[in-house]
Amino acid sequence: MAESIWTVGRVAKRCGIKVSTLHFYEEKGLISSSRNTGNQRRYKAEVIRRVSVIKAAQKMGISLAAIKQAFATLPEERTPTQRDWQKLSSQWRQELNDRIAYLERLRDSLTGCIGCGCLSMKNCPIYNAEDKLSVEGPGPVLLERKRAQAGQK
Repeated sequence: MAESIWTVGRVAKRCGIKVSTLHFYEEKGLISSSRNTGNQRRYKAEVIRRVSVIKAAQKMGISLAAIKQAFATLPEERTPTQRDWQKLSSQWRQELNDRIAYLERLRDSLTGCIGCGCLSMKNCPIYNAEDKLSVEGPGPVLLERKRAQAGQK
């Protein structure tokens, strides 16, 4: 990255994203740019690392709001270093572990009932007559119950 100033198109191409995604990240306060005399966006080369961190965090299922909050903890909102990434990712580790455990329970339940409470499965091993599970809340209440039980261990 010998050049210190990059065009929006070059950053987008280098990061493997659309120009509109860069604009969106900027609108959300995740990255910033300056403007040249022709009012065109220009980015410092370090934005590539910042976009890479955003993409990696998103692949882990971390929300943009959580990423922005994590970036705000960096001194002077600088681009994350390798040490910063280790700290940020360790903060997200438990959330990721919880998501993995949830997905494993979902995977293991796919061939049977996933606890959705629906009345349409005639062969459901835990048929939910008269939607009795609705008092426990919306969605897959049995799966959520398993999630809560797993968290108590």
